Amino acid sequence: MSSLQTAPVFRALTQPQMFAGVTYNYFVINAVVTTELFLLTRSFWAICAALIIHSIGYILCLKEPRIFDLWIMRNSKCGRSKTHHIWRCNSYRP
Repeated sequence: MSSLQTAPVFRALTQPQMFAGVTYNYFVINAVVTTELFLLTRSFWAICAALIIHSIGYILCLKEPRIFDLWIMRNSKCGRSKTHHIWRCNSYRP
């Protein structure tokens, strides 16, 4: 039996669009949160908050680049059932 021929898949082809180490959606959300924080506090300490938020996103995106997309999809499609407090999982039987 002959061996299978494989072609390498480059990471850049399977990874989402990134900007400064985080996904583009996360970067935009970080910019919006930082802008709102600056407008509310009228302090340049909002830049420090932006760096902290970006660092958290960068660390999370190192392991799985689509972590935020997966989290948003999970929360929008897979809500908790009424019996979650009993079984500690989604079970639809009593």
